[in-house]
Amino acid sequence: MLQSLTGNSCVRLIQSNKSAWYFMFLVLGYVLYLIFGAVVFSSVELPYEDLLRQRLRGIKRQFLQEHECLSEERLEMFLSKALEASNYGVSILNNASASWNWDFTSSLFFASTVLSTTGYGHTAPLSDGGKAFCIIYSVIGIPFTLLFLTAVVQRIMVYSTWRPIMYVHTRWGLSKPLVALVHATLLAVVAVSCFFLIPAAIFSALEENWNFLESFYFCFISLSTIGLGDYVPGEAFNQRFRELYKLGITVYLLLGLIAMLVVLETFCELQQLKQLRKMFYLKKEKPQDRLSIMEHDHLAFSSMPDGTINSPQEDKTEPFVDFPVLTSPGGDDPMIK
Repeated sequence: MLQSLTGNSCVRLIQSNKSAWYFMFLVLGYVLYLIFGAVVFSSVELPYEDLLRQRLRGIKRQFLQEHECLSEERLEMFLSKALEASNYGVSILNNASASWNWDFTSSLFFASTVLSTTGYGHTAPLSDGGKAFCIIYSVIGIPFTLLFLTAVVQRIMVYSTWRPIMYVHTRWGLSKPLVALVHATLLAVVAVSCFFLIPAAIFSALEENWNFLESFYFCFISLSTIGLGDYVPGEAFNQRFRELYKLGITVYLLLGLIAMLVVLETFCELQQLKQLRKMFYLKKEKPQDRLSIMEHDHLAFSSMPDGTINSPQEDKTEPFVDFPVLTSPGGDDPMIK
């Protein structure tokens, strides 16, 4: 009997804290996913890194043998200066001297990558004034960009998601969750085609050293705002119409980022994902729970001496304040309204 009572108490404890247990499994799963990624990246990329190191050492050794008048220390000093300049987007190669990193179009491209938090890292401010301005510009510009993107995505969602789903639901009488799922899938296919596949084909044609996979990789890294910076378009020394090309890439990044946010917001509106998120979120406090807490506090205070609490006239503050609930333009449920 003691074992059954213990088992029942454990079951009740687990059932009463489902959200906490789900959250623990979520944290564990995320940590395991990080470890899995580290193991895969290390096993795949480490051999290539070792091979590249060996090649560079061989080239350096051969260069020193062919130029015995040059010491290894002076070569190391020269290479360190060249690599330091390369980290700021300045190259000493003859074929790269014709392109500037801080003309207007390149600066516009840099500003868009900063405000969108993409940050390729191929170009960075050189002066102290530029670094200070970049900090101030980002502190103001990143929240401004979030506000701008939120407003744009909200208005696009009305015509791209809410109205089409409501039209199909009322016209053909189909289940709204099913219509929303099919619509989200079709929208994702259109977005991938227009902002990944087609641009990847264009980049692979315009960039001489890029194949389709590398171009698709650049599109994904850019629109996901990861911005590794290993591939940046328009940096070739013989790039035709470089200013116009950079301007077009800036427009593509902004439009692509808006499209990705629209797709993500559409998937977040799915009932299936809402149910999944509820498994890991804390439950909201219901009005009945607030009322019971207030009654419990009232009973607790009433049992105390009168001198230990303030009179209602002395304490004008309310224990709970009802804040207005922010809803979408269509109401509580944009899919319904």
